[in-house]
Amino acid sequence: MSKQPFFHWEGETLVLNILGKPSAKQDAIGKPKGHQLKISVTAAPVAGRATDHMVRFLAGEFGVATADIEVVYGRMNVNKQLRIKSPKKLPAVFGQQEMF
Repeated sequence: MSKQPFFHWEGETLVLNILGKPSAKQDAIGKPKGHQLKISVTAAPVAGRATDHMVRFLAGEFGVATADIEVVYGRMNVNKQLRIKSPKKLPAVFGQQEMF
């Protein structure tokens, strides 16, 4: 089994390491950078708003409710870890990685 750089599975839960980029031109899932996945969001990094915005954006991308995404750490930091319960779909960047 190969080492997966920016995510791993814990049962049905996807654990995702993120490098956030607030105040971007558009919400976007970028490329993996080391052991993190770059995620850009339009929200400014004020009082955790960019993280909240990112959770809403990613909920749509993974086909889950915002309540199914837990910010493990990094709410006020660009380095984050999220836990996504039973994602219904995976963005294309995951297709370039071995899933299991």
